[in-house]
Amino acid sequence: MMIVGRDTCRQLDAALDREWLVTNGLGGYASSTIVGANTRRYHGLLVAALDPPRERTVMLSKIDEELVIEDRTFYLGTNEYHDGTINPNGYVHLEECRIDDGIPTFTYNVPEASLIKTVWMEHGQNTTYVRYSLSEQSRSVVLRASLFVTYRDFHHETVGMPDWVFAVEESDQRVEIRAHQGARPLRVRVSPPAHFIQTGIWYWRYLHRRERERGLDCLEDLYSPGLFIATLLPGDSLTIQASAEDWSVLPGDFADSLERRRGRQRKLWMMSPFASQDQRVRDLVVAADHFVVKARPTSGSDKEPRTGIIAGYHWFGEWGRDALVSIPGLLIATGRTGEARDALRRYASLVDHGMIPNRIPDEQQAAEYNAIDATLWFFQALEYYIRATRDDDLLAEVYPTLEEVVRWHQDETRYGIHVDGDDGLLQGGVPGVQLTWMDAKVDDWVVTPRRGKPVEVNALWYNAMRLMDDWSRHLGKHTSRYREAAAKTYESFNARFWYGEGGYLYDVVDGEHGDDATFRPNQIFAIGLIYPTLDPRRWESVMHKVDSLLLTPRGLRTLSPDSPEYRGHYGGDQRSRDAAYHQGTAWPWLLGAYVDASRRAGREPSAMRTILAELIRTNEEGCLGTIGEIFDGDIPHRAGGCVAQAWSVGEVLRVWRRIAQEQ
Repeated sequence: MMIVGRDTCRQLDAALDREWLVTNGLGGYASSTIVGANTRRYHGLLVAALDPPRERTVMLSKIDEELVIEDRTFYLGTNEYHDGTINPNGYVHLEECRIDDGIPTFTYNVPEASLIKTVWMEHGQNTTYVRYSLSEQSRSVVLRASLFVTYRDFHHETVGMPDWVFAVEESDQRVEIRAHQGARPLRVRVSPPAHFIQTGIWYWRYLHRRERERGLDCLEDLYSPGLFIATLLPGDSLTIQASAEDWSVLPGDFADSLERRRGRQRKLWMMSPFASQDQRVRDLVVAADHFVVKARPTSGSDKEPRTGIIAGYHWFGEWGRDALVSIPGLLIATGRTGEARDALRRYASLVDHGMIPNRIPDEQQAAEYNAIDATLWFFQALEYYIRATRDDDLLAEVYPTLEEVVRWHQDETRYGIHVDGDDGLLQGGVPGVQLTWMDAKVDDWVVTPRRGKPVEVNALWYNAMRLMDDWSRHLGKHTSRYREAAAKTYESFNARFWYGEGGYLYDVVDGEHGDDATFRPNQIFAIGLIYPTLDPRRWESVMHKVDSLLLTPRGLRTLSPDSPEYRGHYGGDQRSRDAAYHQGTAWPWLLGAYVDASRRAGREPSAMRTILAELIRTNEEGCLGTIGEIFDGDIPHRAGGCVAQAWSVGEVLRVWRRIAQEQ
């Protein structure tokens, strides 16, 4: 359980920095700040995935509440407008926000009344619930709940028009709101029944302050089709159900829905190996579920939705690299091995020309196969799964695909990706394309191109060859070609990548400008993967440099502060942000490989646990209960990027489990 108290709730700027997130297992979600003021275009009470997990559409933006006690009206909503006006100022009545097993509740206190608002979603449906409960000690009140709706892709803002009128139909305590002909209707009902009054009013120029900070369009107009009015006696509750689903499939008992959701959330951590861990860690197990979705079939042979991984909230979709890095922590470490199996089978089915796609777009577009490393992460994820389950059937099923992957890489696949026959190292890259995880690009400017032979890519390639040798022997296959390929890579890696003058590894060899000695964290994978590529005699030298130049309480910096290209602050417009994205920004997910490498180099588990605990405490900031994408490299390490990131949560859970097993 996580509680944000009155002092923070009633300081507007501090409260607007705290966000909450509830998801539905389809890619849809509900999210806002703790005071209900939307600071992002991505905020909304119902952001539905109309083609799961894609086509995410903001349908119900918010609900503003009023409590009427005799002749006094108390406004509970909070909004910020284009000129900085805050109206109403409902945050002054917010006593606390509480996140309990991933379900947010908000307690509002006004003279003679206390109201608790609870928000949750139906798992597997684009359906959000908002429940209002009046305390037993309160006076009777009249609750007015005004709906604010839109209908847009979640990457954009709504520009209203006076002649744009949403169609509203009422029947049998049901309200159906349609933005335009052909739009999916928003279906709303309340329990117990309440009076609905149609209004049909546009509210203009709400400010999304986070979008303004990012240099993007930041103003939105919202339409209010009407409001519900109900009298609540002490102890009474009223629940609003808002959905993009058909009436026929919507649950009728709202209380049962809340108990289902609570039961599912609790089961996630109770059935996991983390049940006896600290509350913050258990919260992360629940947060891991945010990223696990059921995706539409990806081939004609698939008849049922398959497990996928959303890379981050709010704006990321499915990314192959992120998913395969995340699966060991999100699914395997948490005991959800059946879903891990399903996800691995799905991503294996997407292999084309020996590559797993880097991105599966939200739009109706072809998958993008533009990552040199995404496919290689599959080998690492599969080995974690095999060690946890001893599932030889899956290994035998995907083994021919893995052979195909190796053949394509040894010959040549997209973007010049191939093994150099002279030294056995994997190389790739063409002008204007970013292939590694450091993939920021602005127009034609690839910020961190890394063409040539990147260090972590070759660590992953060696790791893959060693694993193929293991699996081949286990399945009774011919193995010598993988053993020989691994040996050649190992020898060349240690001869080519060692930068003796600095006592660390080159970031890229045979690059556009020769060998690149820029000090980056990518080299830790040469120590931290299942099969380390770097000669053990050199581990301590690398780790000492990483500790002194890259390690922060929030993750590893992507570039040494000694570099003239270092950017310690992530902010400004898109060009400014992308210029810093991998040029000094600290990434939590890198702590996974850092802990693995540190343990291999002999560091004590207790020291690693302290580092991880410091990062986990950030789940009390930003988006409550989870871990974000990036932090500034400079103190005080302000958060940036996505508020909830799959590989940040996944890697912390994976190595936390490892340390718990070692102590």
